[in-house]
Order: sequence, then structure tokens, then C-alpha cells
Amino acid sequence: MRVYNKSNEPEWKKHRAYRRLTFSSEIEPNITIDSLTLIFAKTDSVKINGKLIFYHSPVEGLALRRTLFPCMDNALFVEHWELINITKISKSLKIGNSGFTSLLPGYKGIYTNQVYSDAATEVSLNPAESYHFTIYFSAAINEDPTKEFNYKDIEKGRDVFLKTIKENLVLETSNPVIDQLFYFSKIRASESIFESKMGLVHSPGGGNYYAGIWANDQVEYSGPFFPFLGDEAGIEAAKNAYLMFLRNIPASSEPIFSSFEIEGELPCCGKDRGDAAMIAYGTSQFLLRYASRDFAMHLWPLIEWSIDYCQNKINEDGVVLSKTDEMEGRISTGDANLSTNALYYGGLINASFLAKELGKDNLSKLYEKRSIEMSKNIEKHFGFKIEGLDTYRYFEGNTHLRHWICLPLVMGIDERAEATAEALLDKLWTENGVLVELNPASTKPDVFWDRGTLYALRGTFKAGFFDKSLKKLVEYSNKRLLGDHVPYAIEAYPENNMKHLSAESALYCRVILEGILGFEQTAFDEFSIVPQLSEELSKLKLSNLHIGDNSITIELLLAKEKVQAKISVDGKKKRKGVYNIGEIISVKI
Repeated sequence: MRVYNKSNEPEWKKHRAYRRLTFSSEIEPNITIDSLTLIFAKTDSVKINGKLIFYHSPVEGLALRRTLFPCMDNALFVEHWELINITKISKSLKIGNSGFTSLLPGYKGIYTNQVYSDAATEVSLNPAESYHFTIYFSAAINEDPTKEFNYKDIEKGRDVFLKTIKENLVLETSNPVIDQLFYFSKIRASESIFESKMGLVHSPGGGNYYAGIWANDQVEYSGPFFPFLGDEAGIEAAKNAYLMFLRNIPASSEPIFSSFEIEGELPCCGKDRGDAAMIAYGTSQFLLRYASRDFAMHLWPLIEWSIDYCQNKINEDGVVLSKTDEMEGRISTGDANLSTNALYYGGLINASFLAKELGKDNLSKLYEKRSIEMSKNIEKHFGFKIEGLDTYRYFEGNTHLRHWICLPLVMGIDERAEATAEALLDKLWTENGVLVELNPASTKPDVFWDRGTLYALRGTFKAGFFDKSLKKLVEYSNKRLLGDHVPYAIEAYPENNMKHLSAESALYCRVILEGILGFEQTAFDEFSIVPQLSEELSKLKLSNLHIGDNSITIELLLAKEKVQAKISVDGKKKRKGVYNIGEIISVKI
């Protein structure tokens, strides 16, 4: 809607000025039998499967099933009603429809919201017969508010989307909860895509964040996931995010914008969160997986600028300075934090591989050399004993364990792996995952962000702490899928009331891909895995994992104390054998 700020309101208000309307039972059709109004007050069960379905207790011999889901290609939400006559006699119904239309002048013109039902006014139902109708919730700008939609077309579009997500990147393990949450996470990660002036863009969603992109959520978290899924809309949205940052490389030594909200028209915020390190890491990772030499060449200036920016921010201790991290000042980070430095290290590794693919051999060697130096400097500057553990301090002067100490493990730095895993999985762990900070003196409620938990699990799996990590992953997965705030990964608590932001679901999938499987890509046509299984997770099959135009299937089966592995590319067997747990299996596509 683009509102003006009041003097006492924060600047970000205008970035997230969305038109929101809340509807309750007043918009539902009034259904009567012989002048008796039917009120379906009780719900027997609820089904979640990419749609939300409520099964209501019968009233006057009529059962009601309501199905709710968003349209995939219009600003539209639908609620489909199915009334079923469960008696042995005919029923005559009268249906009174309610309508709602709102027209409001706004930044782009006339904003229209409309609610209407296509139910008939009189219906006769024979025994066991059903009657279907739909309530449509639509929004438009400068369009005819009386536009009519067809439910069957809308449902078909949703079903095609769900079928695509279900058939790509398919996980089958001996743990059905992990499998189900992995499938739901694919849906949540992939449906939060919006048409904007930037083209299709992935956005966090959750009621607060639409038609905008962020250097962490889109560039670092979700962007590198979409090539694996092979979903065209997701890949296009990821490409548009990277291109937006490419177009906005600063001409001076100023930090790059951390986000572009409101269709890219409102960049934010000029405070260096380590965004260049996020961009170097996420962009190079995406390009290796997308495996397009032409697009990689096009985006290469963004990677090179990001690495140069970080290098120019290195202080006398050899670590990268940044004002804050992606927590954006919610908690202290000092002048140089571990997150920015670990991400820069990861960006150098990936960029070295990518540069070699693009024939930039000198840069490849330079980045590799810098990565070795960064690893040493991370150890020297951040390596520290906290809570009796030889792990990492988050910044100079930091005395409390932090969630982002997991990032060296994610990047393959394992000198302090054992103590860091203990810090994450024992000291920092709660029933909701990893705390942001362990501060025994604090009187504030426990603060947790799922992104920290999901990165932590990815790191501890990758570092080889399989049994303990699996126990925590199962615990976390049960909580998120079957607990009291379901069925997806959440953003934060107590902030934002644990919103189901979309990129966190991509991070859940990446725990399995890059954590349990230890998936690493070193070239457009080369990858490796490090198989890990146990009696508690004795098999794992991942089908239709995409790298470029290729479809990969990985099958792992516990064989006594070893792993039987079979890897195929486009249906052709590439590797088959029995391997030691933790042994690297390399594959040339």
C-alpha cells in the first residue's frame, strides 16, 4: 500500500505496508433446512497435505468438508465446501450468500478486495449425494472487481505444483517423520514465490515479508537449494535475486544493500551485516549447482566484488570486520564476528572451484590461498575456551556460547569440532533447538531462531557426529511436524511469534543434503557424498536430485558397520559398492 511514516514510527514501516483483511464467519454462506440454520461448530479432524482440509461433525444429517489453499497464478485464496447427505432421505437446502467488496486508493491505483461464493440458492441432495461450492477471496489493483474464477482450474494448478514438488528430490528413509517434514519443507520453500517488478522472487512470507529479497534468506539459504529441487519457478526466483544484487553493486567502497523490499524499489539498509560474505558463499554455491557456464560468467562480477569487499575489510588480526550479522543488532557482535568470517571462508572455497570451471585459474589459486589463511585466522582469533569447552568465541570479548559457532563446522573447519558439537547439542540445546545465546544470568525468555538450529545440525552431521545429531534431528522434527506449532520450521521466538518463514524450510532440507549426506560440489559435473547411517537410520534414498540438467539418485543401506551405496545419474549407474562410514564417495557426472 506504501504508507507514509508517522513521526514516531520506524523507517521499515513503509517497507512492509501490506493490505491485510481478516474475515470470520460473517462471510460464510447461510445454510438452512426448513428454516433451521446449520452451524458446523465442531471439527472432527484436520488434514494438511499442501492444502488445509477441515472435516466437520455432521449437523442435521449433513457432513461438511472444507478445503483451503492459495491459487498458484492469481492473487486469490479459495475455500471449497463439500456438503454430503449422510442420511437415507433427501434434503432440501437454502443457501444465502454473503459478499464483500472493498475499493481503496493506494500507491498503484485502486486496490480491490472481493469475497464471493458461487453457491446456488436452493439445492436438493439425495442420500449419499454431495454438493460443492467455493468461496473466493481475491485481490487486484486497477482491475474489474467482479472477475470470476473457476475452482477446478485453480485446484488443477495447485495439484500440478504439489505433484512437481512431490516427484522431485524425493527422500525415503527409515524415519517417516523426517521424510514427511522434508516433503512439507519442499512445499513451504517453493510456494513463497511472488510476481514483482523484479520478476518472480522468493520471499520469506509469514505475514511480514513479500515481494522482497534478502542477502541471507534468498541468496544464502533458499537460492542454493532450488537447483537441487529442479523447480523452474524456484530457480527463476533465485536467479532474479542474484541479478538484483548484481545490478546494485556499489560504485564506491560502501557495503552492498542487505535487501530489496517492495518489488526492489526500497533497498535497505546500508549497515554491513556481512552481506558480501553471504553473497560470495550463496551465489557461488548456487552457480555450481545450477551448472550453467553462461549464467555463471554473467554473475561472476558479483562474486568477485563480494570477495574483494571482504578482503578489503580485513583487520590486523586477519579477520573481516562487519558492523553486525544477520541478527541485525538484536544481540552484540563486536567489530568482527565469526558468522561473517566463516561465510567468507566458505565463499572463497566455492569461488575457487567456480573460478577454475570458468578458466580463471589465477583467481582460483588466489582464493584457495586466501581460504587457507582465513582458516588459520579464524582459529587464531575466534578459537577460545567458553563454558569449559575449547570452541569459539563469537567476537573478541564475547563470554557466552552462541548459536553461530556452528558455522565453521558447516564450512568444513573441524579443529574444534568435538567441543563445538558438545556446545551446540548439549549446552545450547533446548526442546526447541539451539539457543541464540547461553547466558545463565539473563532473566529474559529463551531466544531461539530455527535457522541457527538447522545450521547447527547441518554442521554437526557434516563433522561426523551422526548418532547425537540424529537424535536431536528426530527430536526437532517431531516437535515441528507434530508438536504445538506445526507443520514447518519457524523463524524466531519470542520475536514474530514463531512465523513459518519460507527459507527456514529450505534449510531443513539442506540438513539432510549437506549434513547427513555430506553433499559437496567441486565442479559443474563433479560431486561427492560422505555416507553416514546407523541402526536408528538404517536406509536413505534420495531420488531426482538435480544438478544442471542431470537427475541424480542416491541409495544408501546399512550393511553391518558399513554402508552399501548406489549412485546413478539419469538412470545410469555411476558408483556401486560397500563403503566405510565417513568415507568420501566422489562422482563424475
